[in-house]
Amino acid sequence: MALTTVAESEDSVDSCTFATRYMQAPLPRFRLPEKSIPKDVAYQIIHDELMLDGNPRLNLATFVTTWMEPECDKLMMSAINKNYVDMDEYPITTELQNRCVNMIARLFHAEVEDGEQAIGAATVGSSEAIMLAGLAFKRKWQNKRKAEGKPYDKPNIVTGSNVQVCWEKFARYFEVELKEVKLREGYYVMDPKKAVEMLDENTICVCAILGSTYNGEFEDVKLLNDLLVQKNKQTG
Repeated sequence: MALTTVAESEDSVDSCTFATRYMQAPLPRFRLPEKSIPKDVAYQIIHDELMLDGNPRLNLATFVTTWMEPECDKLMMSAINKNYVDMDEYPITTELQNRCVNMIARLFHAEVEDGEQAIGAATVGSSEAIMLAGLAFKRKWQNKRKAEGKPYDKPNIVTGSNVQVCWEKFARYFEVELKEVKLREGYYVMDPKKAVEMLDENTICVCAILGSTYNGEFEDVKLLNDLLVQKNKQTG
């Protein structure tokens, strides 16, 4: 049974999208309309509403200012109708993902042998990546604590107060305490020494960011890593 009545065609030579009666009322917000509207009119109305959004190229807060070559856009559009979660159906796409995982793993000096497949997965964006990475940290810590017969109900993470909001969401969603290193005037990234001072046996990870939400500055990952290695040698 049809749910709506199809709109009559307005394909006359003098028809104009902005002159049609469909432009006289706003799009519905709560219920499906009784009648449909022509596809070109629907496109134009939605397109015009989206013009009121901010310009992504000027959005410095949520890291979407990256430009890509048009060829990348074409590849994305050619694969947009693939249900990628069904990896058996799209093995070549999965293979391309695995190649990217291997390259990124070695770029960050992951401990993988030559010819060995690194462990990783593609995500929709950095927010999903943070959720998955945080869960991996939490599960690894919990399994270790269980094996040692120790409590595993109060995990925490250490970040700077300039961290992306997604880390706060992760902590809230997955019941992890968030310890923030406060910034100070003239130093607008996380201080590695203060971060290490906040560690305890329940810390599952320390988050450093390459591109502060305040000024785009990189945090000192090398110093943080060296301090953490030294701390782990002392505490086991």
